[in-house]
Amino acid sequence: MKASGNTILITGGGSGIGQALAHRFHDAGNTVIVAGRRIEALAATCEGRASLHAMTLDVESAAGVEDFAARLIAAYPGLNVLINNAGIMRFEALDAKRDLADAEATITTNLLGPIRLIDALIDHLVATPDAAIVNVTSGLAFVPLVTTPTYNATKAAIHSYTVSLRAVLEGKVEVIELAPPAVQTELTPGQSQRPGYQPLDEFADEVIALFGRQPTPKEVLVERVKFLRDAEREGRFEETLAQLTAMAKAAREAVEG
Repeated sequence: MKASGNTILITGGGSGIGQALAHRFHDAGNTVIVAGRRIEALAATCEGRASLHAMTLDVESAAGVEDFAARLIAAYPGLNVLINNAGIMRFEALDAKRDLADAEATITTNLLGPIRLIDALIDHLVATPDAAIVNVTSGLAFVPLVTTPTYNATKAAIHSYTVSLRAVLEGKVEVIELAPPAVQTELTPGQSQRPGYQPLDEFADEVIALFGRQPTPKEVLVERVKFLRDAEREGRFEETLAQLTAMAKAAREAVEG
């Protein structure tokens, strides 16, 4: 992926990882469009920055994604990079019958959303030079956090989808996976203050440095996520699952207590 001179769409760009990456890609000399539901948050991301633009997008609506893609291409015909970053994470208990609204919303946003947006933009990207698709997954795609089972499952699914997409688009569109570790954002309540999670700025700086490598890695992995990404291949999956469960519990208790 080119370091500069791109026109980049970042979903979920109003906060957290999306906002931090939008600023860094913009600083590197790219035109950036941030998309999400809340125009106020998107406007805050863009404040004081030329060539950083905001568009509303509801990834839960199939028709809305199609309409958004048409408006996006009309407004920014040079669009060549899609970063699927929007996502939600909900805690769920699996030991009793429950309302599945959180699980269904997570699947729609985290899995169907990227699939729909890729489909809506694929003809344009295939025909555009230096095109790239970046799918943001998670270290939890490889070792799950047992309290967020549907989130983990959607990220594992997007990892698999990305592998297929990369093979199909070889020579046409570059396909990259970005798998974050636990980062201090408000993805879940109180997460931005949890000890042991990677500070957002540190994470974003490390990610941008990895994107600056030539060729760009197929998987963009900061150091902190490798203990999850490599757990199964290194024969320590069960140990890492237990360690992750204990670490997450301790971090939540430190904030709540």
